[in-house]
Amino acid sequence: MKASGTVRQHIRRTLQALQWHHWLVAAALVLALGFTGLHAYRAVSAAIYWNYNRDEPIQGWMSVGFVAHSYHVPPRILYQAIGLPPKPDKRPLRIIAKAQNRPVDAVKASLQNAIVHARYPPSDKGEKR
Repeated sequence: MKASGTVRQHIRRTLQALQWHHWLVAAALVLALGFTGLHAYRAVSAAIYWNYNRDEPIQGWMSVGFVAHSYHVPPRILYQAIGLPPKPDKRPLRIIAKAQNRPVDAVKASLQNAIVHARYPPSDKGEKR
């Protein structure tokens, strides 16, 4: 019991001897560790989320950006496939289809076609001219 009391007294004396700049450095270290931990958590969460949402079947609630990310295709290819300018558009596909007076299934088919061609471009191997 005496040893633990001596250790406590030693810690108490050490903490009381610290000056304000020591506390400032300790606070900065705690903030940096918290910032790093938060961003590490967010990065791991995003990686897990996109690992489970790879090649999701295209639905009307999805945005073009979501589909592009899920299928690992550049968004500009998908925007071009459905006749939109290649700028970010957060609208769901059903709203885009309604604005274009097209059925959602036609927009989904255009996206699927663009995805297939973007992933597997036609090759000239084995063809004779």
